[in-house]
This record gives sequence, structure tokens and C-alpha cells, in this order.
Amino acid sequence: MSMNNASNVFLDPNANRFQVNIINEDHDNNETTQEDVGSDPPHYEETSFTDETHNRLRISYRPGKRELHDNFRQNGEKPEASLHPYDTHSKMYYLQTFGHNTMDPVPKIDYYRNTGSVSGNKLNRPSLLEIHEQLAKNIAVSTGSVERVANGESSAGDETAASKEEENKTGFVKFGWVKGVLVRCMLNIWGVMLFIRLSWIVGQAGIGLGVIIILLATMVTSITGLSTSAIATNGFVRGGGAYYLISRSLGPEFGGSIGLIFAFANAVAVAMYVVGFAETVVELLKESDTLMVDECNDIRIIGTITVVCLLGISVAGMEWEAKAQVILLIVLLVAIVNFFIGTVIPTNTEKKARGFFNYQASIFAENFGPDFRSGEGFFSVFAIFFPAATGILAGANISGDLKDPQSAIPQGTMLAILITAIVYIAVAICAASCVVRDATGNVNDTIVPGMSCNGSSACGLGYDFSRCASQPCDYGLMNNFQVMSMVSGFGPLITAGIFSATLSSALASLVSAPKVFQALCKDNVYKGLEFFAKGYGKNNEPIRGYVLTFAIAMAFILIAELNTIAPIISNFFLASYALINFSCFHASYAKSPGWRPAFRYYNMWVSLFGALLCCGVMFVINWWAALITYAIELFLYIYVTYKKPEVNWGSSTQALYFVNALDSALALTTVEDHVKNFRPQCLALTGAPMVRPALLDITHAFTKNNGLCICCEVYTGPRKLCVKEMNSGMEKKQAWLTKNKRKAFYAAVAADSFRDGVKSLLQASGLGRMKPNTLVIGFKKDWRSAPATQVENYVGIIHDAFDFELGVIIIRISQGFDISQVLQVQEELEKLEQERLALEATIKENDFEEGKRGICGFFKKASTLNISKHETKESTINTIQSMHVGEFNQRLLEASTQFKKKQGKGTIDIWWLFDDGGLTILIPYILTIRKKWKNCKLRIFTGGKVNRIEEEKLVMASLLSKFRIKFADINIICDINIKPNKESWKFFEEMIEPYRLHESCKDMTTAEKLKRETPWKITDAELEAFKEKSYRQVRLNELLQEHSRAANLIVLSLPVARKGAVSDYLYMAWLEILSKNLPPVLMVRGNHKNVLTFYS
Repeated sequence: MSMNNASNVFLDPNANRFQVNIINEDHDNNETTQEDVGSDPPHYEETSFTDETHNRLRISYRPGKRELHDNFRQNGEKPEASLHPYDTHSKMYYLQTFGHNTMDPVPKIDYYRNTGSVSGNKLNRPSLLEIHEQLAKNIAVSTGSVERVANGESSAGDETAASKEEENKTGFVKFGWVKGVLVRCMLNIWGVMLFIRLSWIVGQAGIGLGVIIILLATMVTSITGLSTSAIATNGFVRGGGAYYLISRSLGPEFGGSIGLIFAFANAVAVAMYVVGFAETVVELLKESDTLMVDECNDIRIIGTITVVCLLGISVAGMEWEAKAQVILLIVLLVAIVNFFIGTVIPTNTEKKARGFFNYQASIFAENFGPDFRSGEGFFSVFAIFFPAATGILAGANISGDLKDPQSAIPQGTMLAILITAIVYIAVAICAASCVVRDATGNVNDTIVPGMSCNGSSACGLGYDFSRCASQPCDYGLMNNFQVMSMVSGFGPLITAGIFSATLSSALASLVSAPKVFQALCKDNVYKGLEFFAKGYGKNNEPIRGYVLTFAIAMAFILIAELNTIAPIISNFFLASYALINFSCFHASYAKSPGWRPAFRYYNMWVSLFGALLCCGVMFVINWWAALITYAIELFLYIYVTYKKPEVNWGSSTQALYFVNALDSALALTTVEDHVKNFRPQCLALTGAPMVRPALLDITHAFTKNNGLCICCEVYTGPRKLCVKEMNSGMEKKQAWLTKNKRKAFYAAVAADSFRDGVKSLLQASGLGRMKPNTLVIGFKKDWRSAPATQVENYVGIIHDAFDFELGVIIIRISQGFDISQVLQVQEELEKLEQERLALEATIKENDFEEGKRGICGFFKKASTLNISKHETKESTINTIQSMHVGEFNQRLLEASTQFKKKQGKGTIDIWWLFDDGGLTILIPYILTIRKKWKNCKLRIFTGGKVNRIEEEKLVMASLLSKFRIKFADINIICDINIKPNKESWKFFEEMIEPYRLHESCKDMTTAEKLKRETPWKITDAELEAFKEKSYRQVRLNELLQEHSRAANLIVLSLPVARKGAVSDYLYMAWLEILSKNLPPVLMVRGNHKNVLTFYS
């Protein structure tokens, strides 16, 4: 068989990125018959759209290869050369995807990675342009280029791959779900509470309510664990723990606020746990009478030594810290087992006197119900226990050090919650089944025959502890915090367990705080904290963060006011839990297609309930601490929102913005338009918004917070180049609008002509009810020198706007709007400045080396300086020339910013000559309610009769008062229709002279020929027909010069030219003479539908 593929080559327009050789695979028929028959059949069936459906993807195997393929499918591994050369990852099959030569790549994970991904190299697939455009032919290629195309790699990718390979050689320390998450969470959840306060809690609440308290706390942590699991499995998780999960879900505002307080809470928690350890050690020293100074200072000394040792373990690296955690867990587990063993070891007389009787049904029954004392209640006891259930984020906080965070965090966190909850319940039930609530500790308090008993379980067991009802006792569940030590088989092991619990929690917090803080600083959410973002070593350890955490912990250890700060810290953790739950709910509620967590065992409403539950628990624990937490979080939220960090993480907040906008837009379509709700929605032909800023500014003045504004640009020319330029500039120009605080959209189209492009924009712009109703364009200042086609397009756009029933606003300022020349000069100056700075930097770098070479170095240095002086001189000359250009355009630059400035006291003169529905009066009214224009008063000018001036004034005043529009003055102009003076008319005639046909002076044949050749010229018949209208425009300019020369702005009724009757050049002459030599002029014509009403 033989197969010859046509030679296709691929060419990147920039750098020959894709290069492909001709593919020829020739197999001799005879050889195939003799040697390959039965051993090397065709590997894939040809794809045919006429075949049976089930034959389309049939695969044929070589003999003996099916087993390899089956192994591949079962094991998920691809043995080297086990599949035939046309598998989906080979270069040949790549070029023949589905039987055709193509650049289309097969799906590959590397195309979806982020730039700089640690887990692999990001590859760039061919762009749509590269596979859509026609390919270049007959390009010389290199042999290795085919594989590069197949893999989508480039030279940059090769460099990245090399750097990543070097990184992999050094080796990161990564943890699995057991050592990385399960161990840490269990150690952090099991704290001092387990050994010291759990017996007191079950004594107060009883077994029934005690178990409910544990289950309620577990419910909060379990819901949070489910939410954490859902978020953690919705994409790759980097370092940062709770901060990373919240910030990527809810955005930098929530993430930044909670990240800072969460890191701070972990830092202070280090001090809390270390002080707990130090207090236990001091108690032991006190018992043996070996205090160093006094109790308080001994706590400080031991706490300082401990935190220094923990810092040393942390700085040594995560591997050492993980080994320490495993050792501490073993000690802790031994201590817990020791307690359970102690409950079944037969008790002795001393322990009985202290209330321990082994498992007794009577004790279980007596302790089952609550017995709240000293003002305690269910919620106060719950508030004391709940901090013991926290610590579930210990594994998530080191997410950057996990091998597979997506599977490790759900597995480790949920299993840790389950195991710790079971142990808490078991310890509580066992303790309450063996130990009575009150005991004297006196071995002589036994019951003798004939003594009356109060009916307690202790009485039934031979002891009388009745005096504990009238005086305090030191033993029993309610009075002795060392119940677990007494019950256990070997008391010192419980002390070791307390040490293990405190030190492990302190170590976990000491690691968590810097990791979270480092992630926060890397994102640069808070300016000025980048110093702490730097990492060291193969694991990118936040050494600076460790030092900061150490300093915070030391400060609180030395202050020793942890009883006050402890409730706030608990609330900080709870606030984090609440936001994690809310993040899960919010992401689900936003219904973003990007929310696809692999962990399915969650529910958005359960997550919302969990968030509310966390908020409620915050107030149960301590209401003033909850208020402080909310206040701090709100302050940080407002700060981050105000600073607006330049990040885009695809948060659910962004998704919800879209959903809300879409719902609002759809809801708006069901609302019929009403005149009271009319607002100017403008389509402004600004081109690139930075090129005509003044046009955008004046449009923005009456659309900001009021209506839609779309800045439009039309690209004309070769379609391929236009589309490429348009696509590349879209985001940049929208970003410019956002940066300059212009509440406007940018839209662009590519079209064969300017008019066609605008026609498309007029018809298709907007969404639902949010569609433009007014076209805003600048006056075409160069109409007399422009080609006739440009003038035709310009006037045609005005006709098209009227055809589509849009209002039209034509704006004219003396200097024009286009400042592209100024921008070009500024760009050149910036380039020159950059070149100058680069040259100076190069000279400074070379100075030292050249100075070391003695005389030769001296002469070389001198020559370099001469060259640099010469180049600098040339640069200076160029700069001076550019400066002259800048000075030449200074007036244009000032004119382009005139609408950004606050307008002083003055007037906006409205020449409302024709009733267009009220747009001519509405636009200036909106301007006067803006901050920049509020000092300008409205003056109204309208036509009228000489003998009815006062009546006309009253009629206009009555109309404006009904519209509730304030005005300073009304002027009735009676001489609009008289002829203009001769000088003005002569100027108008001279202006239109080059565009007149003068057919009346020629014979009919010549006249007809001229009409066909130059249809755009003004005929004598047309000029005569519209002579009165021409007189009016010239006369109006005289009146405008007379009355409104000093106005800040003139708003004038735009004359309408009948289609097919008034030529383009005559209409342009009207607009020119009407607005010549005046302050900024807005020529306005509504669509003759009411935009004002006096009805309520």
C-alpha cells in the first residue's frame, strides 16, 4: 500500500513558529504482500462520512499488540513504543488528525496551564487565525519542526521546560494527605481542652447535652469542611490556605480582609498555645518547689525558650516540622489510649475518694442530665468548648506544600473531623460514666451502717460526698481539671499529652501564619507588604514571615493578656469559616460554568446555613469580640475595595455581577418605554477614545450615571489587517476608559466603508432596552479639503441616524477634536527619554571595567564619552524639534481638556428654534445638574413675531415651568427670517463656489454630462430652491455672534436636510456657516418623539 499526503507547510507570520516537512510514507506493495501481510495491517480505518457510524472510529491492531493496548487502558500508562506510530501523541498522527493534514492540536493539559505553572509547562496552541487563514506554500523546514508543531511548543517553551527541569532536580518536599493534612488537623483540633476542660464541660452539661454540644461544634466544622473540600477541588490550589480559597472564590476584597486577620490570628494563637504549655510546666515546677523567679515571669521565660525552639524547627524546613508533628501525634495518641485503659483498670481507695469508680450505670444515669452551676448555661458552656473543635484548616493552610491539594484537603480534613469528634464524644461519655460530679478527696468519707444517704450514686457506691452541696470540694468532674490524669493508667502520660497538644497546635499555627501571609503578600493586595513575599530554599520558605510571626507571638507572650485577646482570636477563625461557607454558597448561586468541583458532597444551602451558623456562634462566644471582628473586617474590606488591586481571579463575585446584569437586562425588556424614564443613550463616534477625548468628555457629561455611552470606532481597509488591529486593541481601549473613570463602553467594527460601519453600529449596538437613541459626532472640520466620498459618508451617516429614528448631536469646537498628532509627539518623547536613560545606564555599567584598563581604558572611555555626547546632542536636537511640535499643538491639547475643567459662572445658550420632542432642551438641563456645569445658567432663545414678544415669552416660560426646568432668561428673536448682510452672504457664496455646478451657464448636453460626472456638486436649481433656508443659516450665525458670543456653550437646533433634495456639500456649508467663529456648539435634533412631559 502507499499513502502520499499533499505537502502542507505552516508558517507563523512573525517568526516561522510552525514549520512542517512534507510527509511521505511509501510502502512497496510486494513487500507488503510478502512480509507485512498479517503482521502489519493498516493501523486505523480511514474516516469516511459515508461509512456506517460504528465504523468511523474503528481501530485495527498488530498481532500481539492488543494486550499492550489493554494494559495501557487499564493502567493508564503508555509503555515506550507500545502503540503504533499513529497514536494521538505522535507527530505523524498530529499532522493527520482524522485523516487530514492539519495544524489542529489534540487536547492536551499543557494548553490549559497558567504561565509559570509549577506542575508543568504552559504550551501555546495554534491561534484561530493560524488555522483559519490560508497557509503559505513551499517553505523550507527543519526536521525537528514537525514534532514542535505537534506539541505546540516554541523556543520560549523550551527555555521554560529547561528551567522547570532544573527545578525538579533540586526536589520539592511535598506531603501526602496523611502527613500533610490528617496529622496536622488532628493535632490542631485535639488541644488542651481534651485533657483539662472536657470533663468540666460534661459535668456542667451532662452526657446528653455534652454530646449535643460536641455534635453542634462538629456540625459547624463539618459543614465548613465540606465547603472547603468543594472549593479546593474546583481547580488547582496554590499556597495560602484559607486566604487562597476565599480570595479566589469571592475576590481580593473578601480574601484580602480575611487573609490578614487570619494570619494575625494564627500568629497570636502561637502565643496562646505556648503560654498553655508554659503554664503546665510552671505547675509542675510549683509542685516540686523549683520556680525560677515567680509564676508570671517563669511563664514568660519558658514561653520564650519554647517559641524559639519551635521557630528553629520551622525554619529548618517543612520536612523537619512534619517529622516533629508525627512524633507529637504519637505521644498524643498514646496519652488518649492511656486514658481509655485507665477507665477499665480497677480503681483504688484514693481514687474512689476523688470520685472515680470505674464504669457504673448509676453514675452514667446521674451524669446524663445537666447540672449548670455558677451562672453557666448551655451556650456559655458551648462557647468554652467550641475553640476545641477549630483547627480544621491546618492542612489547607499549607496547600502549597501538598502533593495533590485537590484530593488531600477533602480526604484529610473530613477524616480528621470524624476521628476527633468520635474521640471527643468517647472521652466525654467515658469520663462521665466513671467519675461523679463532686468528691471530697477524703478517704474517710465512707458510709457506715445506719448512716442516712442522700440518694446520689456515690452513696450507692459507699461514699458520702453530701457536704459538697454546702461547701466547695476539690474533686469530681465539676471541680478537678485533672480528672483525665487521675483516671488514666499512667498519669505522666496525660501530662505528656498536654505538652504534645499545646506544642503541636503552636507549631501548626507557627507554620500556617507565615504561609498564609506570604500568599497574601505575593498577590500584592496590600501595597508595601511585598517584602514578606520572598521565599527561601527549595520549598520557598517564608523566613521573613516566620520572623514576623515570632515577633508577634513574643509580644503577646510578654504582655501575658491572653484572656482578653482569646475570644477575638476565636472569632477571627470563625469569621474565616463563615466566609469559606459563604464562598461555596456564592459560587454555586452564581451558576458560573467554571464552578465544577470534583467533590460532590456539598449543598449550597447547607453552606449558607453553615455561614450563618458561624456568625451566630461568634456572638454566642463573645458578642463584643464578634463586633470587633466585623468592624476590622469591614475596614479592611473598604480599604482593599478603595485601592482596587489589579488582579483578576475569576471570582464568583464577578460571575454574580454578570448574572445580575443579565437578569436586569432581561427584566428591562419587559418594561415598556415611558417618557418620564427617557435618558440620552449615546453612540459617540470617537474612534479610539483617547484620540478625541473632548468629544467623549462632553458626551460623558450628560450620560454619566444617567444613560448609556458607547464609544465607537470603525476600521476600514484590508479586512485581515483591520480585524487583527481591532481585536488587539479592544481590551486596551476599554481599559483606558476604566482607568480614566469614563463610564462608557468601547465598540468597534470592521467594514468596507466608514458609513457601512456606522450603519452596522446604529442597528446592532446595545442590548435589549439599553440601546442607543442618540448619535453623537464631531463636526467634520476638513470637509472642504476632504475627498467627496468622505463628505458623502459623513452626511450619509446623519441621514442613516434619522432613518433609524435616532436623535443626532453634532459638536463643534474651535480647535477640533482629533489630538492624534499630540499623542504621537508624546509617544516619541517617551521613546527618546527611555533611550536616553538606557544609554546612561549602559555607560555607567561600562565605566568601572574601562577604568581598570590603564591608558587604553582611559582613551576608550574618552571616545565613548565623545560618542555619547554626540548621540545625546542629536537626541537633544530631536527632542527640541519634538518640543516645537508640542508647542505648536498646545492650543489643541488645551482644547481637548476644556470639558474636563469646572466651568465658571456663565451661561448655556439654548437656541430652541424647532420642536424636536425636547432633546434640545433636555441635554443642557442635564449638563446644569453636573458638578462642572452647575454654575452655568440657561438662557432660552426662540423665534417669534415682533408684535407678540411678551405673549411668546409667557408661553415659553409657562412651558418650561411645567417641565420644571429653571432658566435665567428668555429671548424672543423676531428677525431670524430677514436677509443677512452682504458680507456674510458673500462669504457663504465664496465658500460654496468650488462645489457649484453652474449648469445654467452651459448648454444642456454639457450640463447633463457634468451632473453625471460630479453628482455631488450644488446645482443652480437646488441653490435657488433652498435660498431662503441658506439665508436663515447665515442670518442665524449673525444672531449667534451678536447674542451668544460670550456663552460657555451654545445648544442649537440642528437643521435637517431632505434626502435626495439637499446635496451633501450644501448641507455641510449650512453647518459650517451656522457654527462658525463661536464658543463650543452642540447642534441637536431629537427624533421628534417626546422626551419631556409635564404629567406626573
